Amino acid sequence: MMDELELLKKDWQKRDKDIPQLSYDDIYNMTWKKSSSIVKWILIISILEFTLPHLLYLIPAFQDSMSIYDTLGFKKYFYIISVIQYTVIIYFIYQFYKRYKEISVLENAKTLMQKIIKTRKTVKNYVVFSLSMILFTVLLMIIGIYISEDFVQNISEFNNTKSDLPPEKLKIALMVGIGIFGTLLTLFMGAIYFLLYGRLLKKLKKNYYKLKKLEV
Repeated sequence: MMDELELLKKDWQKRDKDIPQLSYDDIYNMTWKKSSSIVKWILIISILEFTLPHLLYLIPAFQDSMSIYDTLGFKKYFYIISVIQYTVIIYFIYQFYKRYKEISVLENAKTLMQKIIKTRKTVKNYVVFSLSMILFTVLLMIIGIYISEDFVQNISEFNNTKSDLPPEKLKIALMVGIGIFGTLLTLFMGAIYFLLYGRLLKKLKKNYYKLKKLEV
């Protein structure tokens, strides 16, 4: 029995010697390359997220539906919100590009850890802004409906229909409907962001702790 244990022990020791041992530089280089690839994907996803929805404007039915803002008197506010939103999103895309260029430079583990923290913070701020803009737009629409004196007439003209509900009840029903839709849309987009950016941030977090172990 003892001879078998000794043989087994020697066999495991031999296997340990055959397994290639990774050096500090090997682990750092692999972590650095993975981190650079993750940030690159964050940049690509943010660009696609910004550009793909604009393809909807090429669809005639979507163009017609957007005319409701003009009918309800929201067109001016819609443009203002759009300008603000585009400006901030382009700023974030530029920041993602900067993070990618920064993290692509091979330096040391401590510097890479700082860049990973900076990237994670930028992504989180971007997600918070995007979700906040959805809620803000919905809130603005609800307020616009509430203060609009000609809203019922405008919406009837837009749909070419006449509602049987009293004007005040129609306004309340639409405000509640838009509020529910806005909440569901925010939750849906939050889930999408979690699946896309959340997974990438989780990988960056793992890389951060790998680097932290190297620095110990």
